[in-house]
Amino acid sequence: MFSKILVANRGEIALRIIRACKELGIRTVAVYSEADSNSMHVSLADEAVCIGPARGSESYMNISSIISTVEVADAEAIHPGYGFLAESAALAEVCENCGIKFIGPSSSTMRLMGNKIEAKKEAEKSGMPVLQWSKTGVKDEKEAMDISKKIGFPVLIKAAHGGGGRGMKLVHTQASLGSSFHLAKREAFSAFADEEVFIERYCEQPRHIEIQIMADEHGNIVHLGERECSIQRRHQKILEEAPSMVVDEKLRQRMGEAAVKLAKSIGYTNLGTVEFLVDKYKNFYFMEMNTRIQVEHPVTEMITGLDLLKEQIRIAMGDRLRIKQRGVELEGHSIECRINAEDPKTFVPSPGKITELYIPGGPGVRVDTAIYCGYNVPSYYDPLIAKVIVHCETRAEAITRLSRVLEEFHIAGVKTNIPLLIEVMKDHDFIAGNVNIDFLSRFS
Repeated sequence: MFSKILVANRGEIALRIIRACKELGIRTVAVYSEADSNSMHVSLADEAVCIGPARGSESYMNISSIISTVEVADAEAIHPGYGFLAESAALAEVCENCGIKFIGPSSSTMRLMGNKIEAKKEAEKSGMPVLQWSKTGVKDEKEAMDISKKIGFPVLIKAAHGGGGRGMKLVHTQASLGSSFHLAKREAFSAFADEEVFIERYCEQPRHIEIQIMADEHGNIVHLGERECSIQRRHQKILEEAPSMVVDEKLRQRMGEAAVKLAKSIGYTNLGTVEFLVDKYKNFYFMEMNTRIQVEHPVTEMITGLDLLKEQIRIAMGDRLRIKQRGVELEGHSIECRINAEDPKTFVPSPGKITELYIPGGPGVRVDTAIYCGYNVPSYYDPLIAKVIVHCETRAEAITRLSRVLEEFHIAGVKTNIPLLIEVMKDHDFIAGNVNIDFLSRFS
């Protein structure tokens, strides 16, 4: 058992890690930036250390400061949460060299799956379906044109390193390929310091469905079913649910087995998520693998009864999985909404002081948040300030409950996307389960 873990993150995920550690009897060290000195994770951790200025690049992403804090605080492990350094192979490698346990997969696995080109090659090796693609990085405009003609328009140009829609361009015609290709490369370099891009066939109006896997260090791997993540704005999820409305038991088994097979083929350990695009004929295609805990992990926790943060820590301590595949049971339906401090129409961030706050509750309701009345939402980080999760026997009941919860949730002082989420709850297609990744375009 670890005696002390450093929490290399902030906000609600930092609190989530701290609470899991407390319940396991493990002490915690919080790190924080100058902008987060009054944050809740600072007060709830056993120890807290300021590691730099407000900007994340100078604090939460400063590997040397984090490693120094681990050594000074005499912690044995680092939990990175999500975002910041959560998928940093460099941090994981430093931990391995310094005898610090990184709560996640190995640095070599993270580096492999962090490169979307190499990840697609591994998926193909494992027999997983992939969309027709360039098979390698595309060097110049002529090569891009030749490949796109072979695949057939429309095509997607994607950055090899990174995500979130940055360095991604949809190209419908030959005439627009050249400008889109160069723009994608510039965006990729700006966001990820690497201009490499690849090209793949565009899948029309797909669903975004992901499979949660859990793997110990003894070769045991299980999947925990799927999450529907199709409600997105600018390639960023704002609502997730489990199970998916279109995934039946047969498809769940096929997708789950494919995800487990990929994880085994690369020697994956700890928690991870294999993400797929699913077309209208229920064909699924590998998209990428996230080598960390996901923002949307609570919906899987609600339908499986598992505490995924505790499982991460147990795996990192060398424990074997406490559940086998036949023991995974999915009960009821869960939906999560991400509450962002942003304009609900333009999605422009809305930092500022929270002057009024009412957090709803009731049976089957969970709110993960680190905000409080008087809290200043900083402008330096992701605008996510809370996650509302509900669990019911049926999807219809979950929608009704979530609608009630969103109506009750009151935040003043900053704008939030709660009005947009309430609109989604009332939408006839959402209620019927007719969604895809373009769903939110009707609200713009």
